[in-house]
Parts: sequence; C-alpha cells; structure tokens
Amino acid sequence: MNASIAPSTPQIAPQPEPSAAVAKFLKREPRLFIGGEWVESKSKERISVVDPATGREIASVADANAADVNAAVAAARAAFESGAWPQMLPSDRQALLWKLSDLIEKHMDELAELESINNGKTKFMATVVDVAGTRDYFRYMAGWATKIEGSTFETSIHGPPGVKFHTYTAREPVGVVAQIIPWNFPLSMAAWKLGPALATGCTVVLKPAEQTPLTALRLADLIKEAGFPPGVVNILTGLGETTGAALVAHPGVDKVAFTGSTAVGKLINKAATDTLKRVSLELGGKSPVIVLPDADMSQVIGGAANAIFFNAGQVCCAGTRLFAHKKVFDQVLEGVSAAAQSIKLGPGLDPQTQMGPLVSREQQERVLGYIDSGRKDGAKVITGGDAPSSPGFYVKPTVLTSVRPDMRIVREEIFGPVLVAQRFEDLDDIAALANDTPFGLGASVWSRDISAVHRLVPKIKAGTVWVNCHNFVDPAMPFGGFKQSGFGREHGRAVIDLYTELKSVCIAV
Repeated sequence: MNASIAPSTPQIAPQPEPSAAVAKFLKREPRLFIGGEWVESKSKERISVVDPATGREIASVADANAADVNAAVAAARAAFESGAWPQMLPSDRQALLWKLSDLIEKHMDELAELESINNGKTKFMATVVDVAGTRDYFRYMAGWATKIEGSTFETSIHGPPGVKFHTYTAREPVGVVAQIIPWNFPLSMAAWKLGPALATGCTVVLKPAEQTPLTALRLADLIKEAGFPPGVVNILTGLGETTGAALVAHPGVDKVAFTGSTAVGKLINKAATDTLKRVSLELGGKSPVIVLPDADMSQVIGGAANAIFFNAGQVCCAGTRLFAHKKVFDQVLEGVSAAAQSIKLGPGLDPQTQMGPLVSREQQERVLGYIDSGRKDGAKVITGGDAPSSPGFYVKPTVLTSVRPDMRIVREEIFGPVLVAQRFEDLDDIAALANDTPFGLGASVWSRDISAVHRLVPKIKAGTVWVNCHNFVDPAMPFGGFKQSGFGREHGRAVIDLYTELKSVCIAV
C-alpha cells in the first residue's frame, strides 16, 4: 500500500451568514440567568465567543465571578427548600420537562444553527444528533419523574415485647447541584445533566464551557417559557478556573456533576472533598476499535472511520486506537485512509460540509502538536497530518501507523480527528492491548463470530462495549467509564442514583 502522500490542501468555503433569528440572538447584552431572570453580572469582565470556522468574534458573554456564584447558589437553594418546586407532584415535573422538549422541537433550526456556529460542527449533524437528541432525552427523563421508587422490607430487629417495625426506603433529591459541561456537545451535555436533576426534584446551577455558551443561554429562555419556577435552573457563563472553581468549592452546593477532561476531573474531585460533596465524573477516553479477522469489511471501513472522525474526533469515546488483525490490517488501513481523504472540510453552515473545524485555536494547536509528536517518535502519517490554509481551526482527518505503545499519540487523549492504527496477531492478546491505557470509557469489537465476541467482551475494561458499531448512545443505556474515565453512570435507571439520596425509615409500631 502506498498512501503516505497527503492530498492537496482542500479549498475551505466561506461561512454563510447566520439567519435573522441567530443574528439577533448574537447581539444580546451579556447576562446571567439567575432566579428566573436575566441579570447583569457583578463582574464587568466579558468572554469573547468565536466562530471556529472563521476565527472571528460573534458574541460576548459575562464572566461570572464569586458574587454571581453566590447569588445563583442562593437562588437554587431557595427554590429547592421553599416555593412551588418542592410542592410539585412528580407528574408536574414530568409535564414541565415534556413542555421544554416541545419548545426545543419548535426552535430546532435556530438551536442547530447556534450550535454549529459556536462549536464548529455541521448544522446537519447538530440538527439530527444534538438538538433531536436533546429533545428526546428530556422526554425520556420526563418519564422517570413518576417512576422513582423506594421499597419496604421485613427486619430482624429485636425490640421490646409486642413491638414490630415498619421499615422502608425512600429516594429524595440530593439538593443543589452544580453542573459543569464541556464544549464538544454543548446542548446535549446540558440535557444529560439537567434532565435527571430536574426529574428527581433537584435544583441546578449550570456552567457551560466558556468556548460554547450560546445554546445553554438560549435554552434558559425556553426553560423560563416552559414554566419552571424561578431558581430551579440557573445558568452562569464563565471560566472554569474561576466560575467553575467557585461552584465546586461553594458550601451551598450538595453535588457536582462534571463532564470533561480527566485532568480537570481530578481537580474537581479533590476540591469537592473539603465539603464531601457528591461527585459524578464523565471524563476522557482512548477507546479501542478491535477488528477480528472474520469481520464484515463493508461495515468495518465506514464504522471505524465514523468512530474517529464523527464530530471531528471531539468525542470522549471516539475510536482513537484501531487494532486490526494482521489478515485484514492492510485492507482496513487502506479503506479508513481513503474515507479520511474523501471527507470535505468546511464551515458548519455550508450544507456541503462533512466535517467542520475544531472548537478553538487552542484545540487545533493541541491536536497538531500531538501529530508532530507522533512524527518525531517515528509514526508514519498515511493521510492528513496538517491543517488547510484557512483562518478557521481546521485539522485534516489523520491516520497514523507504525506506532508503539509508549508513544504519546497512543497513550494520551488527543480529542481530534487522529487515528492510530496497529496490527495484532494473537486473539488471546488483544484484550491486554486494548486495556493498556489509563482510560476505560468505550470500546468496539467488529466480528461475525458471536462466540468470539462473547469471549472478548468480558475481558475489555470499558463502560460501554459496542459490537459492529461505535459511538451509539441511548437515553436508556447507562453511560460512563472505568478507571480514569470517571465514575457514576449517566442515562437509564442508573442516573437516578446520582441525583438522589437513599433514606431508610424504621418505625416502631
């Protein structure tokens, strides 16, 4: 195979102008959503919001300070302890979540455009994945509001003569929750956090990533329109090291839910120990894609390419490490490399675009730095490996081979469209190779041999193992990681445990 020469630099199309509705939103004055109202920050600092396709500022938002955090936590505490929210029936919370989902559907096109112009992903993907998924997630979690159960049980307590005991458990909302979300799926991540918190009766202070605050702010409008009581949801824009840190340390916060990098997750976990806050962390990954020799190549080629190049590789469970058996390695490598070369880069609002830019100049430089590190360590660039000439933050889809397990590109999370491809020979050794990472978020196995699949899946240390697919998630399917990919599970029945405390009640009768 001779595919080491990268294709010529593609022409990057200009970013189309935003719609009138989005243009109007971008001109809004920077405000914070606290206590059901849009309020001016006590900080005069502003954060620039940039379109990754152009590198130009498109808006600015407030950089909330400690006083703003105090106000938001106080509003959330008041809403949790008094007023309409704690008096609501579960069916009332269900109805509010469903109404919010209807409003998201009503404004789907606007939300998708905002997500695209702020994050860089294509508007098409934002529509069918991010916004549609957000709508569906709120609808799924709405159903859980009426299905939270305790249990009754017989005890073996020796009490006074004639005394019996009635014992039961109840699940109660944990309280005020600080939720800090990442920039790769801004609206979806807001839903993943808000949905279960609101279904269980918690109140929330949500901080979107400073790079991608726009859809969270627009969501606040819809939350108010849906009729959630003031203070139930508060949204603060700000930097992680200031606003986020103040939230984590705040004594009025009962729980922290964080999705983001493992490095920041470790800092949050340490900071939360001072007040013994409940913590759930969904962190990074370095997911293996394992191709067995009998796999259906018509599925593998597109599936492995999508596993890494979906959302420009900015996915925590992206299939970044390709392990293909020696019998099929060359075929898989050639096919995935050809798929990478065929991807059309461009701005998210251009309907011809298949992959948008990375979220920021910082992320672009980080990813290119990893590619350069791989070259210096001896890796071979099969395709991609650089950035097209453009003011936007693009990186060409990249495939690397001739890698070793000790290389940074193999061991560390890159969070970009970069695949490292490795061959293996012994089926008995592939689980050890796949597990040779500090992460354990996702993995996929590609095979038509169901017996081989069932033998391999239990050996893989990951929170999700896909078979003949990758990166598919469902609201009912628990999602989270082993090892340094975090702890706690989003989605399904499991997420209810993250936002409730279990109370035992023992009554002598």
